[in-house]
Amino acid sequence: MKSLADNLPPEFAAKVHPDWRKNEAAYWGVRDQLLPHYQGQWIGFADGVVLASGKRAVVVQHEAHEVAKHAFVTCVGRENEPERMRR
Repeated sequence: MKSLADNLPPEFAAKVHPDWRKNEAAYWGVRDQLLPHYQGQWIGFADGVVLASGKRAVVVQHEAHEVAKHAFVTCVGRENEPERMRR
């Protein structure tokens, strides 16, 4: 699976932390197992576990990043759909 970071301009992709890439790859390895429980929800994923989940991306992102600095945050089942986050 190609990393979402690979779609960034090279100067930005080079700045993506290796732990974020590791968490993204691990997510894709277990995504099919997460679909039944988390489909349509935002999750924060790191070190092989779901750290936070919910309907609001920004809330999940903040909760996940309190636990793991480089958590991968995505909406399960809608990973490739563009999404805007408010801060």
